[in-house]
Amino acid sequence: MFLVQNISILFSGKLLFDQVSFLINSNDKIGLVGANGTGKSTLLKLLAGELELDGGEIIIPEGKTIGYLPQELKNDSKLSIYDETQKAFHQINSLEKKIEKLNQALTSRTDYESAEYMNLAHELSVATERYQLLGGQNRDADLEKVLLGLGFTSEDFSRSLAEFSGGWRMRVEIAKILLQKPDLLLLDEPVNHLDIESIEWLEQFLKNYFGAVVLVAHDRVFLDSVTSRTIEISKKRIYDYKMSYSAYVLEREERMLAEKAAYINQQKQIQDIEQFIERFRYQATKAKQVQSRVKMLEKMERIEVDTIDRSSIKFRFQDAPSSGKIVAETHKLNKRFGDNLVLKQLDFVLLKGEKIAFVGKNGMGKTTLAKIIVGEHDYEGEFKLGYNVKMGYYAQNQAEYLDLNKTVFETIDDVATGDLRKKVRDILGAFLFSGESIDKKVSVLSGGEKSRLALAKLLLEPYNLLVLDEPTNHLDIQSKSILKNALMQYNGSLIIVSHDRDFLQGLTDKVIEFKKASTKTHLRDIQQFLEKRKIENFQQLEKLGLADKFVERDKSISDNKQAYLDKKENDKELRKIENKLKIIEQEITQMESEIEKSDNQLADPEKYKELIKDSSFFESYQKLKTNLESRLNEWERISLALEEKRQN
Repeated sequence: MFLVQNISILFSGKLLFDQVSFLINSNDKIGLVGANGTGKSTLLKLLAGELELDGGEIIIPEGKTIGYLPQELKNDSKLSIYDETQKAFHQINSLEKKIEKLNQALTSRTDYESAEYMNLAHELSVATERYQLLGGQNRDADLEKVLLGLGFTSEDFSRSLAEFSGGWRMRVEIAKILLQKPDLLLLDEPVNHLDIESIEWLEQFLKNYFGAVVLVAHDRVFLDSVTSRTIEISKKRIYDYKMSYSAYVLEREERMLAEKAAYINQQKQIQDIEQFIERFRYQATKAKQVQSRVKMLEKMERIEVDTIDRSSIKFRFQDAPSSGKIVAETHKLNKRFGDNLVLKQLDFVLLKGEKIAFVGKNGMGKTTLAKIIVGEHDYEGEFKLGYNVKMGYYAQNQAEYLDLNKTVFETIDDVATGDLRKKVRDILGAFLFSGESIDKKVSVLSGGEKSRLALAKLLLEPYNLLVLDEPTNHLDIQSKSILKNALMQYNGSLIIVSHDRDFLQGLTDKVIEFKKASTKTHLRDIQQFLEKRKIENFQQLEKLGLADKFVERDKSISDNKQAYLDKKENDKELRKIENKLKIIEQEITQMESEIEKSDNQLADPEKYKELIKDSSFFESYQKLKTNLESRLNEWERISLALEEKRQN
């Protein structure tokens, strides 16, 4: 096990950790969570030995290894993908040479009973065992398996790494770390560089990984799938939960309520003591009791109320100007990059108010089509925008479009016009920029801050078409939730490229799957599609041979029969949604009745005096209100889905 013992560190004059301790067991799968700036990445760097401690120690057992993947890592190698990934086997190669050397030494000796011979034999045994544990005999097969799992094709293996984008180069770094098979894997936002299929492959790999894993991720589904333990960093301390992320969120709410109740009780106790001291301070007969209470106050360990940081992106997009019924349309569109045909004979239509997700492996044309729509790529064939279309675009590398020499305030103020100029500070405040932070140069902002600033620019004009390419990269879970809510309220048309399943679920009404220069249209969202086919990922879909059949009808079925089958299936799903809605409505009625009963008790002055002493009452009361809010949101989402289903 790895031991973190009483560690402290100052970062830019700020105390990030104060005497923090915890254990990492040999097979732990840990999600590291906390608000931006609390020190998640710093803790990973400390564990990896890339930063020095200001106090305490990190104890790494002898012979144990650590692999660390930072958020960003430049690799300018010109080696092929295969040769660059082979660097992961430097330990195996060293062991191989050591084993060969030890074998030669042993075969040249005849003093079989000597201590020196026995020591060499033991050393050989240890080296051989380590070699086998690291998979030395299967290195080539493992390399191929990992690269394919991370989205590369066999044809890519011989291509130079320099031909690939930064995201694909990071995949090579992920592959190298996984192939090294360290005893402890430290991964800082690994899914930012992956598509849905690769994320699901990595999930399975990490779940079955022999060693310990500590990871930072803003993908709720990924965290829930991989981790069974959650360590939260908050107020220079850590809170250790032996549970997945979703369970931790609920548990944390309960902890907050308990802490608040304890804090209220302690404040009352402090107030009583202070009043006693003040009352009898100058009475000689009470001097001893006064002094005793003064010491009691000095020794009292003050309870700090830990609060959930609810300051996140809070905004809504401006109302969309009116546009034509057809917002964007292509006909037999082709796009090539050299000899590589990315889009072939593409027919695509985006209607007014539609919200469409582009999904599929990286390199299949999602971003390419998005860039054609916004006018950044040329093409063959036909493409046209509809009447009065006003488009807002958020690029995957949007941060690169920001002027690094400008301040945060100047970035927004320079493009704001009219009455919006008076609201620049309000807009920035909604995106967590306030006080001195608005005078920061863009060049010193973090990746998340740049992403938020780029999103803020989209508020400055009313658009009826938003094209967003991976907008959630670098956003934390809470901020993604707020952005999703704003997009669900947006009344214009939306095209979104994303690999975040939790973010996409319920947001779009159509999914376009990109695969091998072609596309398939799915008239449902990501989760509904996966649930309908009872599969867990797109890879399984391909193995079953269903991918190309998802939308296409069986040509042997007549149109009339197909229409009958479609109606039958639609009616079945309608009944299912209606039944679910009735159950939720019953639950909401019951919760509202219980809350009304509690409200009446709180309104009674005599009853309130009793209840204020009972922390369990307020815990149950708050939990009930939280659950009601959750069920109301669920009711709204399902009601919209039902209405949409009835219209189809």
